[in-house]
Amino acid sequence: MRVFVVNSGSSSIKYQLVDAESENVVLSGLLERIGQPGGDAVDHVDGMRVVLERLGDHAASIVAVGHRVVHGGSAFTAPTVIDDEVEAAIEQISTLAPLHNPANLAGIRAARLAMPDVPHVAVFDTAFHQSMPAAASTYAIDRAVALDHGIRRYGFHGTSHEFVARRAARLLDRSLESLKLIVLHLGNGSSAAAIDAGRSIDTSMGLTPLQGLVMGTRSGDIDPGALLHLLRAGLSIAEVDALLNSRSGLLGLTGSGDMRDVEAAVEAGDADAALALEVWAHRIRHYVGAYLAQLGGLDALVFTAGIGENSPELRARALDGLAHLGLGVDADRNAVRSRDARVISSEGAPVSVLVVPTNEELAIAQAASALVG
Repeated sequence: MRVFVVNSGSSSIKYQLVDAESENVVLSGLLERIGQPGGDAVDHVDGMRVVLERLGDHAASIVAVGHRVVHGGSAFTAPTVIDDEVEAAIEQISTLAPLHNPANLAGIRAARLAMPDVPHVAVFDTAFHQSMPAAASTYAIDRAVALDHGIRRYGFHGTSHEFVARRAARLLDRSLESLKLIVLHLGNGSSAAAIDAGRSIDTSMGLTPLQGLVMGTRSGDIDPGALLHLLRAGLSIAEVDALLNSRSGLLGLTGSGDMRDVEAAVEAGDADAALALEVWAHRIRHYVGAYLAQLGGLDALVFTAGIGENSPELRARALDGLAHLGLGVDADRNAVRSRDARVISSEGAPVSVLVVPTNEELAIAQAASALVG
């Protein structure tokens, strides 16, 4: 069951050929600077031609093509076989994700043109969170305005959250349906999710990936009144958009959006960097506490993604002061560097703390292979 997984950006195509059963990556690669001078391809159609050349004889073994699509709106609650109607729906939803969906769609169209004889499957970042109750997904604004413009909380990183939740259940030797989990997907983009019996009941991102935790260049939670204040002060909509998405978060607080640079600056005695880490951890603890209340208990908290998987220091910092909630790490277990899923809390701890590496490409491959049989 080899699935060709495509993650298309505005000027890139990241791809993997994955055996969905053995979980082995047969081949992977990246095309960059598509449409730019000296780039790997003139456009996405040309890019897919290049990719097929790289696949060579492997192309004959492909049973499905799995596409990452960032925003599925309210229409898509599960992986979906792509036809012309689905393609048109993804295009219509692009108003909710103008930076992502058009790029995802360019890859879909190019891949369907290049590989018309195999099924193509869209796997949506938002789909897993469509199980959130209305109380969690509804913003308290005029209902007619919200309905007219699709304003609600959708959540993102759903493919990762679902994959990691299943792997956590396997590690604990428990059924997913028996578990109450908090998953912290901490990377350049970050989100938290509360998962009860395998269903997302709340998540930190909202209408867009801008809400929630402090990220590399995104602000996360901010009073909407601050945006109105900036607009009244003369900043344009484009300037406010760029400020919140590209010049905020760790970058805005320290001058670097890379957490490794921030940690190095803290070690060197930089006060701004030290404050940035305090803000970063404070926001995480805010969501952990909220989700503990929403879940009504907790079996395990799971760290994943680049920071969550690779930084013992930041994992410990994120849970600092939460021992009264049964949350903490064992110093020796937490210090272990490994690519394996593992427990980092102390033996007999009231709540298990885990590190579970995410693999969105494998999750997309398995979802696509399951859908096409």
